[in-house]
Amino acid sequence: MSEQRFFRYLQERIGLDVESVGAPMVERALRQRCLALHAANLDDYWLRLQQSPDEQLALIEAVIVPETWFFRYPESFGALVGLAQKRLAELAGERPLRLLSLPCSTGEEPYSLAMALLDAGITPPDFRIDGIDISPSSVAKGVQGFYGRNSFRGTELAFRERHFRECGDGHQLDERVRRQVNLEVGNVLDPALAGRNGQYDFVFCRNLLIYFDVPTQQRVFEVLKRLAQPQGVLFIGPAEGSLLARLGMRPLGIAQSFAYVRQPADVPAVPAQPPRQQPTAVAPSRPRPAPVPPARPQRVAAPVTPAVEVRESESELLASITRQANAGDSAQARASCHRYLRQFAPKAQVYYWLGLLSDTEGDAQQALTHYRKALYLEPQHAEALLHLATLLAAQGDQAGARRLQERAARAGRESER
Repeated sequence: MSEQRFFRYLQERIGLDVESVGAPMVERALRQRCLALHAANLDDYWLRLQQSPDEQLALIEAVIVPETWFFRYPESFGALVGLAQKRLAELAGERPLRLLSLPCSTGEEPYSLAMALLDAGITPPDFRIDGIDISPSSVAKGVQGFYGRNSFRGTELAFRERHFRECGDGHQLDERVRRQVNLEVGNVLDPALAGRNGQYDFVFCRNLLIYFDVPTQQRVFEVLKRLAQPQGVLFIGPAEGSLLARLGMRPLGIAQSFAYVRQPADVPAVPAQPPRQQPTAVAPSRPRPAPVPPARPQRVAAPVTPAVEVRESESELLASITRQANAGDSAQARASCHRYLRQFAPKAQVYYWLGLLSDTEGDAQQALTHYRKALYLEPQHAEALLHLATLLAAQGDQAGARRLQERAARAGRESER
């Protein structure tokens, strides 16, 4: 197909795995650009693309559809505040904190970082934030600092009263916040970024790796790791944790923060699943998994135990699993999961944790089994959908991964309603 050369171009230029977003989306962007330039056909457009740096950027922007809003994943901003205060105490005035948001899109994430730190009482001279994005138009919008309704989601919007003023049909960001952030155009794969190696205490790179093929994921990860200080913290998207675990990072242990640090030097990274095992990891027909055997009913509600105590015990055990898994205590978390399944009815979240633990340890077959059991019990379990999609993509099943990503996106939209 004549479109393949464009797919290869985007992969080489920005590392995009076209299958992750779907070929129809790229094809639609190509049609838009052909119409904009009055190109006779794709051959004509290809020649113009090669000759015009401006058109190269225009195609990239037509393909990229930024999806962002202020304080997305709010737990990560709470985690950042605590970590930043601790790091400032360690620096003892030696220098300000340095933070990086990449990709920064239209600025919602880096400005959220600034607002979170300012609201925590950290003074402007004590931190500086860089935002980098490949899209010049996105960066230009971010520099303007003017945002419409779509940038403000959820119910916790008190920050808008503190840091914005209403202006026409939108909100203008306060200059005090804008001064803390430098937004610029750049590419994570640009060798020029090497000049910033070791500069950043905190790097936010969320929901980017899932759109790359495995070799590009590894290249980008190495860039991010070099940009961060040796003790720096990398914040990623909820679907990307298993990849980082295999590449030598460990979760910081703060629930729902998606924050990772480097493994100690004497702890080897978990190797990726050997290629020869990949064919057995993906079921070609993807049938519905077999029903999970019921937990032993005689233990669920023993006659001598009041029902309210059983519910409280179940809640405590679930909290323990979450705490142990986030702290990286895999053996205890796994044991708690199995103890839960012996005592209570099967639950999707427990199978999700078992899948994540197996995924982190490089056991793709067990991870697939557990994620699918979670989805059997709760078909719209967003985290299981995203992690299973990442696992399938890593093993070459791009079509299956794309379907799961679409399901997860629908589940997210429904939960927001």
